[in-house]
Amino acid sequence: MLSRVRTIADLQFGRGIGVLLFPDSCRFITSRRGGVRQVLLDGKRLATLRAHDGRLTLGLAGGKRLHEALPGQTGRVELREDVVNFIAAGKNLFCRHVTDADPGIHAGDEVIVIDGDGRFIAIGEAVVSGTEMMACETGMAVSVRHGIQKEE
Repeated sequence: MLSRVRTIADLQFGRGIGVLLFPDSCRFITSRRGGVRQVLLDGKRLATLRAHDGRLTLGLAGGKRLHEALPGQTGRVELREDVVNFIAAGKNLFCRHVTDADPGIHAGDEVIVIDGDGRFIAIGEAVVSGTEMMACETGMAVSVRHGIQKEE
């Protein structure tokens, strides 16, 4: 099971990320048929494996580990300082509040939301591409799943 989720993480986030995101001490919650549902570390949810597409959705603990593991701006969306508290509380991020975004982000990707100093603020799903986040003045950029003020 561990090698499977590591492989999915490598495909979804980049080569070598699976080992950094999921250490050997991970625990698994499985379905009745034996499929992986959730990956836990020290009682905190790192990720959930979506049954309908086989992709990982990250919990707050998983988002923090991914933030530490990913190099540079990869998979990150930077926001304006005046909206940090709203996003940290789990509110969605709109394009007009984005100051920088990885151009490699595609709609549907798991993304890390950071502040201007590079601190982890939230984890969510990109609604539009990174390029569109920078170009658009209206519309949602990231559907925030977990903010740092909403601990799991």
